[in-house]
Amino acid sequence: MASKALVLVTGGSGFVGSHCIVQLLGKGYRVRTTVRSLTRADDVRQMLRVGGVAEEQVNSVEFCAAELTKDDGSKEACKDSSYVLHVASPFPAAAPKHEDELIVPAREGTLRALKAAKAAGTVKRVVVTSSFAAVGYGHEDRNNPTFTEADWTDVNAAPAYPKSKTIAEKAAWDYIEKEGGEMELAVVNPVAVLGPTLSKSYATSMELVLRLMNGAIPGLPNIKMGLVDVRDVADLHIRAMTDPKAAGQRYIAVAGDFMSMHEIALALKARLGDKARKVTTRQLPDFLVRIVGFFDATVGLIVNELGKNKNASSEKAKSELGWQPRSREDAMVGAAESLEKFGLLK
Repeated sequence: MASKALVLVTGGSGFVGSHCIVQLLGKGYRVRTTVRSLTRADDVRQMLRVGGVAEEQVNSVEFCAAELTKDDGSKEACKDSSYVLHVASPFPAAAPKHEDELIVPAREGTLRALKAAKAAGTVKRVVVTSSFAAVGYGHEDRNNPTFTEADWTDVNAAPAYPKSKTIAEKAAWDYIEKEGGEMELAVVNPVAVLGPTLSKSYATSMELVLRLMNGAIPGLPNIKMGLVDVRDVADLHIRAMTDPKAAGQRYIAVAGDFMSMHEIALALKARLGDKARKVTTRQLPDFLVRIVGFFDATVGLIVNELGKNKNASSEKAKSELGWQPRSREDAMVGAAESLEKFGLLK
């Protein structure tokens, strides 16, 4: 029989949050979600419709206004919830002027969600969306490039975004250990999240596919990245929410090995044919990317990753929780096709 437990999803208007809601409703859960303003409620409802949710279920979703940086609404949002998926977190399109622009809302928002969940008195487990950014950065001299959940980013050697995710996640574990009581914590650490967007307001992580498909990337930098489909990230959140084995654990969400930008471009061309005719396969020398990074803040975000042979394993999520993600190629195609559907491809 389908569960009728109430699940709070923070950041329901976001890429991962909206897919979490779609899947929770499909499994019979009642859902409440936070948005920064209740004016976004209709936007979220439309996203759920695009995700295939029936109108009756769309209208059953409860909305609560809450922000990462304020207490207002947090306790009300958690009231009577059995589980909390804390998905909301800042993700930059460019490097911030000061790292605290990311660190403070990420850390304080995570702690605010945990404290509100604890105060509710009904929450069994909180699942926090962290990132591979909290796992695999700042290890310049590492011989083994494959990272696992046992690894942590070195905050003394990491850029602002990985630093913010690491500090926020460590704060969550510290809070649970010292003040969590019987409330449990599980953490999901996704790599770059692709797959189908449910609205025209696409996530920052989709910018790569959009730029490639529109020919806006004249050459490919020498970097490798992990990819995962948003639908599988949502699935892993729900598995981590309910499986007894997930209590006190973190799980990397990655589909297969990391890919170079050149491999990503070739895969798009192979799967999408003429639709991917603008995708370049030209590779750029590192020095040129570094120069461009001085003038383009978005490029500046990747400069530190040039030439690094990085990888990660999702074996823990597969073996412990039975997680079976789609292929990297399916995640890319899902992203491209949804961007086309919303008229974002030129």
